[in-house]
Amino acid sequence: MCLDHVREFNAGYNFFAGMSTDEIEAAQRPTAAWERETRAFAHSGGDAPPRWSDFADPLDAIQGRFGQVRQPDRKDGKPLSAADRRALKVLGLDADADRKALRSHYSELVRKFHPDRNGGDRGHEAALQEVITAYQQLKGAAAFA
Repeated sequence: MCLDHVREFNAGYNFFAGMSTDEIEAAQRPTAAWERETRAFAHSGGDAPPRWSDFADPLDAIQGRFGQVRQPDRKDGKPLSAADRRALKVLGLDADADRKALRSHYSELVRKFHPDRNGGDRGHEAALQEVITAYQQLKGAAAFA
């Protein structure tokens, strides 16, 4: 609707049309909505923990509320996202690997899966692509900065 039509509609609209004085006063009283039943926000007597798990919470402000204090993924306390954990699994590294270990293990896997090292066999091309993608993910991750 254009602005002129909206103004025309609003000018002709009256919420209280057809109501008696008592009905109008009942609708305008401050506690009018309190009589309606509302949905419960929580079930089983408490808040459910958040359904997402891939967020950085260094002060345990969110997890601490729900009694599920998450242990740091790394000894140095740097956070790992779910994508970082998947990439570490693809590369076969543990969570505490450093940048040097990341680079050396990446080089080793590239040499292992590269077609030039396998006599031109392209059978390992998908594995090579996974290794490259995982390395790109971890290279830019905060844990390896």
